[in-house]
Amino acid sequence: MTDANPGPLHVELPPSTNGDGPSESGRTTPKDSKGWDGKLRVERHPVITNPEALSDPEYSDEDAPPVEQINADEDLLDDVEEDEEDINLVHFRISSIPALRLERFKKIMRLCLRQNQISVIDLPDTLSSTLEEIDLYDNLIAHIKGLDNLHALTSLDLSFNKIKHIKRVNHLTKLKDLYFVQNKIGTIEGLDGLANLRMLELGANRIRVIENLETLTALEELWLGKNKITEIQGLSTLTNLKILSIQSNRLTAISGISALTNLEELHISHNALASLSGVENNTNLRVIDISNNPIKSLAGLSPLSHLEELWASYCQLSDFAEVEAELADKDELETVYFEGNPLQLRQPALYRNKVKLALPRIKQIDATFVQL
Repeated sequence: MTDANPGPLHVELPPSTNGDGPSESGRTTPKDSKGWDGKLRVERHPVITNPEALSDPEYSDEDAPPVEQINADEDLLDDVEEDEEDINLVHFRISSIPALRLERFKKIMRLCLRQNQISVIDLPDTLSSTLEEIDLYDNLIAHIKGLDNLHALTSLDLSFNKIKHIKRVNHLTKLKDLYFVQNKIGTIEGLDGLANLRMLELGANRIRVIENLETLTALEELWLGKNKITEIQGLSTLTNLKILSIQSNRLTAISGISALTNLEELHISHNALASLSGVENNTNLRVIDISNNPIKSLAGLSPLSHLEELWASYCQLSDFAEVEAELADKDELETVYFEGNPLQLRQPALYRNKVKLALPRIKQIDATFVQL
């Protein structure tokens, strides 16, 4: 199909004033240190087909009547071979999955129905042994139902729907990637049993407490940006975690990550942090984003000998001597972001030269590469 989409995507807010981010492609690092990350899964300014999914606070009530479904008046899959493994129907105003007659296809592995008007997940049992990936991003789904027989699933994307409660997924024990971006979820629950889960995306929900994740010991990426979290907790058993994103929350301190010795990326911008105390044990950190926090000192970074990128734009850093003291010995450090700090605003014409003098091995300052 001409509208095929490459797969599960994440969300990005508008770009920063410099418009750039890390230079390497394919990185999971956010391209915009000024906004929440989600996981950067779509191009800038995503178009939402069903904006009412974001505005109706009561839609997800269990007692709500089912939305009327309109069957398709044409066979959208008429030209698709019955041994096709990938089916992509993006933005076709589909409201009824049964109308697609998917039982014809005996080898479907990946099904993408993003940006439609689907309110009920109603898949034929014939897909249970082959279907590995479902993308239902941007539909009208209020309740997680209809997945009981899909034991082969490894990826499930229910982002931009109307879901309030995580239910009926913990039997999907082969799941590796689970996406719930921009729903109405208030509690992390219903995930016990997902021992193979590698990536969990809960960005842009209504979560206040990090809880009920203890059994997800295979988890490598946890995305919690743009919620209402006040404390980092409940992560001590997640010793395989490599990426923690908790941007745009209500944190006042870094806590609860000392056991995460394999952590490589910490995205904690847009909070209310006053210091970096709490990262000392995370000596494998390669990337840390502390932008848009009222942090005045880089004290605490000394043990992070593998640091490659430091994003610290729009903090309260003012001392080049401290920059040198904390960072000059880091042989792997290549990128620093200090724009919007007093040390940049006081003498903007001299700023880059002073950073280069303090960190002679640096390759990128803010959005610009260093001239050798």
